[in-house]
Amino acid sequence: MKKLLIISVCSLFYVNSNYAQKLSQEEEQITTTLTNHRIEKVLGKDSVMIIETNVMTPMRDGVKLASDIYRLKGAQRQPVLVNRTPYGKDAERENKDIEYFVKKGYTVVVQDVRGRYNSEGEYYPFVNETDDGIDFFAWLSHQSWSDGNVGTFGISYHGATQWLPVRKSPESIKTMIPEVTFSDMYEGTAYQGGAKILHDLSGAVNNIIPTDMKRRGNSEQTATLTEVLNTLPMTSHPLLQGCKGFYLDRLNHPAPGLYWEQMSANAGYDGVKVPVMNISGWYDIFLWGTIQNYMNMRKYGGSELARNNQRLILGPWQHADKSGVFPDVDFGSKASENYINLLDLKRHWYDRWLRGIENGIEDEAPVMYFTMGSNEWHTAKEWPLPETQYKPLYLNESNTLSWVEPVATSSNTYTYDPMNPVPTVGGQVLGVATPGPYNQSEIEMRKDVLVYTSPTLEKAVEVTGMVELKLYVSSSALDTDFTGKLVDVYPDGKAIILTEGILRARYRNGMTTPQLMTPNEIYELDVNLWATSNVFLPGHKIRYPCTSSIGLADEQETVYSPYSRHN
Repeated sequence: MKKLLIISVCSLFYVNSNYAQKLSQEEEQITTTLTNHRIEKVLGKDSVMIIETNVMTPMRDGVKLASDIYRLKGAQRQPVLVNRTPYGKDAERENKDIEYFVKKGYTVVVQDVRGRYNSEGEYYPFVNETDDGIDFFAWLSHQSWSDGNVGTFGISYHGATQWLPVRKSPESIKTMIPEVTFSDMYEGTAYQGGAKILHDLSGAVNNIIPTDMKRRGNSEQTATLTEVLNTLPMTSHPLLQGCKGFYLDRLNHPAPGLYWEQMSANAGYDGVKVPVMNISGWYDIFLWGTIQNYMNMRKYGGSELARNNQRLILGPWQHADKSGVFPDVDFGSKASENYINLLDLKRHWYDRWLRGIENGIEDEAPVMYFTMGSNEWHTAKEWPLPETQYKPLYLNESNTLSWVEPVATSSNTYTYDPMNPVPTVGGQVLGVATPGPYNQSEIEMRKDVLVYTSPTLEKAVEVTGMVELKLYVSSSALDTDFTGKLVDVYPDGKAIILTEGILRARYRNGMTTPQLMTPNEIYELDVNLWATSNVFLPGHKIRYPCTSSIGLADEQETVYSPYSRHN
């Protein structure tokens, strides 16, 4: 049978003025009665930063959220940069980026989201961020130290606390810089290709659920990620049964719908009316989401200003590291965020959209990306690149890859045990393994992995853009996963992962129309391998390993029931 690898070459709320005025009137009382500390920190000659800690702000339901406010001593009204976090605002006290922006004339505010650390209320990830964000932005814009222009920043979850409220067009928000964050809370975040991704389970088991239980006075119940995964069905594990319920809700919503839309940026692009700088890395778990945010805001943003002023920066980075240096690969001196002066790029962005400074931002290329292999930065007017040429690589029975379509069909087989999934080694992961360009050679030796490799390249081949995998498969199972990777094989045999993807076979016709397989029938599958930018240098090889797991998804759950993954 023919197998084809295609790679790309070369709740609604309107904050009215009465509510904002009420918050403004309460400011002095809140500040004087609920602020625990006022800290002064010398930043340099004649430069002192004031930190007001645990300033409490009431939300519409009376719950108060805690914030730290950083500003220069003696500063007048000025733009505000805000970050809302579930990871503890106190951890940001020594953040040098905050000091940088304070010295540049910005007030910076960091807030614990509802139910986390010093903030009141119950924590349910993402669900309250829309309303709480809207309320807080309104409060910020009416403070004596604010000039009414508010920008947002932050990575990962902090990106959600930007996108979700800004979908409702709050007046004070003038721009955002969300980094390494998602677009669709369902696809590419909680699930990928219909398979439950485990990074959020890892975070829930290791942090969110224990912290929540401790707040409730119950800190005895603990478990490891492996223990939870090996409990079938997963929902029966005592830790999940004993938690507040958010993770059970995720497991009980295995398809897209309203439950996920309330937490998804892509459910409200038309309400986002401001410029956005989107930042991610080739080895970030939210790479696909970041690209989707950029592309769709260019099409569907809620204003001409927004549609014409989207920025996309993609580096050789993982979720929490922008150095470009990894144990198996060092992408060179140009790879780090410092080389491109990322902090200065952010400041110029804020200066333009919060201060109105005409600094030429609109004249710059909207896309900036790093090409691995050649280890160079490039700019472009669009993504995908306008000059992209899509060229197929074909899988052959001899375990080779070829640019020439085979004359005859052929097939290869493997035996797969979902209770012994192929482990994750690098790639676009978070929590369940270390992300990055790691060597795949050892796991490629497993008997449940088929490996297809091109001949040694005589000339360089650049792959920049979206990567798609088309498979024709049959299985003895009613349901299973199929995965793929794009790998760069070095002359010394090192096999470095570039990107990967997964599809649960029942979702081959779409996430809302699951259909089990008939054993031994042939099906066509389209697997999204996301995107990359890499030059396969002369002497290297292109490789595609195929199996039924990548270790970051809940393959064990396909064993429990072919009809329902979780119950």
